[in-house]
Amino acid sequence: MEQAKLQEILQKHKKWLDGDNIEGVKANLRNANLCGADLRDADLRDADLRNANLCGADLRNANLCGADLSNANLRNANLCGADLRGADLSGADLSGAELSGANMFDANLRNADLRNANLCGANLCGADLRGANMFGANLCGAGLRGADLRGADLRYANLCGAGLRGADLRGANLDFSCFPLWCGGLDMHIDDRLARQLLYHLLRNVAYSKNTSDEMKSLLFTPELISAANQFHRVDECGRIAQQEVTT
Repeated sequence: MEQAKLQEILQKHKKWLDGDNIEGVKANLRNANLCGADLRDADLRDADLRNANLCGADLRNANLCGADLSNANLRNANLCGADLRGADLSGADLSGAELSGANMFDANLRNADLRNANLCGANLCGADLRGANMFGANLCGAGLRGADLRGADLRYANLCGAGLRGADLRGANLDFSCFPLWCGGLDMHIDDRLARQLLYHLLRNVAYSKNTSDEMKSLLFTPELISAANQFHRVDECGRIAQQEVTT
């Protein structure tokens, strides 16, 4: 789409947002080809961008609050500082996108593709991320409080410093991820699969270390906990824990 045409649509949309029912027209950019478009600081609140091609578009600091971006192509788009509160990004392709500092509070990202996306410092509190592909995503310092991450693929994701209190991680795959060990990594909803994974890593490290006290080892290395840890889904690859392996 030509920049002049796009600007005309944006101007009419602004009038619509301001309540001008005569000259104002809600932006309908459904299926539009906006590949590489310059939309910095654009006000596209509540706009229809379903299936739009925004590959490589510059959307820095754009206001997309409440916009419908379902199934949109946002690969490698720059959305740094963008306001996406309550936006519908379900099924959208955000792979490789720059989303650092973006506000995605309560956004719908169900089944979205966020592979290798940069979400450093992004606000994803309350977001619906069920089934999202977040393989290799950078979530360092991201706010995920109360986010629904059920069934999300978080393999190789960087969750260092991420706030996950109240987040639902049932069925999520966190293999090879950087899991947060701070207060923001407490009070999550986890399933047996993740619980066994965390328990296995704890027991293996305690078993190996000569610096963990015998008292602590005796508390942790019970037949019940060892049995649970050995149900870890990668136990065949990493090896089973045996009572006699404990180093004292």
